[in-house]
Amino acid sequence: MPGPMGGQNGAQAPKVKDFKGTTKKLVKDYLAKYKIALVIVVIFAIGGTIFNIVGPKILGNATTEVFNGIVNKLSGGTGIDFGKIAGILFTLLGLYVISALFSLIQGFTMTSIAQKLTYKLRNDIAIKLNKLPMKYFDKKTNGEVLSIITNDIDTLSQNLNQSITEIITSICTVIGIIIMMLSISVTMTIVSFVILPVSIIIVKAIVKKSQKYFKKQQEYLGHVNGQVEEIYGGHIVVKAFNGEKAAIENFTKANKELYSSGWKSQFLSGLMHPLMMFLGNVGYVAVSVIGGYLAIQGKITVGNIQSFIQYNKRFTQPIAQVAQVSGMLQAMVAAAERVFEFLEEDEEVKEADKNIDVTKLQGNVEFKSVKFGYNDNRTIINNFSANIKKGQKIAIVGPTGAGKTTIVKLLMRFYDVTSGEILVDGHNIKDFKRGNLRKMFGMVLQDTWLFGGTVKENIKYGKSEANDNEVIEAAKAAHVHHFIKTLPKGYKSVLNEESSNISAGQKQLLTIARVILANPKILILDEATSSIDTRTEIQIQEAMDNLMKGRTSFIIAHRLSTIKNADLILVMDHGDIVEQGTHEELLEKQGFYADLYNSQFEDEEKGA
Repeated sequence: MPGPMGGQNGAQAPKVKDFKGTTKKLVKDYLAKYKIALVIVVIFAIGGTIFNIVGPKILGNATTEVFNGIVNKLSGGTGIDFGKIAGILFTLLGLYVISALFSLIQGFTMTSIAQKLTYKLRNDIAIKLNKLPMKYFDKKTNGEVLSIITNDIDTLSQNLNQSITEIITSICTVIGIIIMMLSISVTMTIVSFVILPVSIIIVKAIVKKSQKYFKKQQEYLGHVNGQVEEIYGGHIVVKAFNGEKAAIENFTKANKELYSSGWKSQFLSGLMHPLMMFLGNVGYVAVSVIGGYLAIQGKITVGNIQSFIQYNKRFTQPIAQVAQVSGMLQAMVAAAERVFEFLEEDEEVKEADKNIDVTKLQGNVEFKSVKFGYNDNRTIINNFSANIKKGQKIAIVGPTGAGKTTIVKLLMRFYDVTSGEILVDGHNIKDFKRGNLRKMFGMVLQDTWLFGGTVKENIKYGKSEANDNEVIEAAKAAHVHHFIKTLPKGYKSVLNEESSNISAGQKQLLTIARVILANPKILILDEATSSIDTRTEIQIQEAMDNLMKGRTSFIIAHRLSTIKNADLILVMDHGDIVEQGTHEELLEKQGFYADLYNSQFEDEEKGA
């Protein structure tokens, strides 16, 4: 028992907001589907427990036979009846075999239920992930979502598998043992029960005393882990600013607190076992003395004393298990609660289904009085209007926070506008299925995303049915074919293993090849060259020029020198288009764009 009542490291069970409601939902929506299997679990758990409980009583009969046989032999009789003893022992063996088979069937069935439930929940979560709006992921960290999918599901599965069977067997064992003890001797049973309240008082006192130290231990364990992760992650900065001494001092302080609280909590919880053993031994002595006295009076047999001592010894085990299971139940229901909260999150607005044929669309885009805010208190886009013709290059520029990337997110329906309309070839984007709408778009972002797989699989991500020749042509257009041929296995090279030395620029070219292969009608280039060196930028720019031919293109860029040839430049500030026109027209106006461009040009001159 590592902690109070055998809990995991003595940590407090997580608090549940609605224990009753969550349990009801778990039973009604999930476990009810396995009610036949659960009935089998209950029957076989009870059966296995009963057969196991009867064992000591039968073994006591064998002891009585041996004792009576010895007494009989000393009195000049026939002695021990080994045939009768053999019959008793074979009966006992049979009962234990049946009990083991029952437990095996019960364990197999319960494991099957837990794993099927886990499988369904993970499937439900995977489906839910793809239905959640982007705003959900804005308010939740990746770690929080990942914890639900992994930790909470695992906790639910493991604790469900153990807790249900342990509750059934523990309750059956306690009731069965009490019945068997009473059948042997009411007086000895009463003596055994006297020890119980004393044990409970001691356990409560230890738990109360040690719990605050366990809580402190968990708190400082988090501090120590956080410090290690922080210092390890930023060790270059620590060394650069000579922060080693301060880091060691902070760690030592937290580590001392962890040591102190850990020592006290483990020592106090460690007292429980020897104290319980002592009380148990006192109980055995009392039972043995009274049992001997009753045996002398002929009220019980010697075998009954042996059986009673065995029952008495086993009586506290299920009680401790029930206490431990209560913590497991709390953890299980808390995990289920978080999973259900995730599954009940608001989903994306239901899609319209007007069966618009996206293959016939040209790529004309119009924004009509668009307003949008990530929350009701703050509007990001104010009355945004623009009319873009097919094949045009549209640059969106402005200071940080002006709303440039938000426009793109609205265009692809990652978010819906608060008011106004966005039209593609005259159709409101809300009239498209999201999947069909997004087939029209190709995105090249500042942060490249490549998954663990071959180069070919990564390029084919947007068009899985493409053949090898199409993949190679897309790579050539993206100026990345030559580089791929230098890899150990060419297009079959695995990116996360054999090609871990791929540079940021090469990754960007691969994402451009992916978009070229997908052949979208509308392109979105969001800061695609902002973190690339000048030489690689030229190569990427050539690849993007190939990509943009004949396509409506939205280019978000900080470097204004890269969008001089755009057909239309939209200048944004605080969610509004403050200027629009070509590069030359905007410079002639000597307005907001000209100030941005000149200040950037001066910065580049100073940098040179």
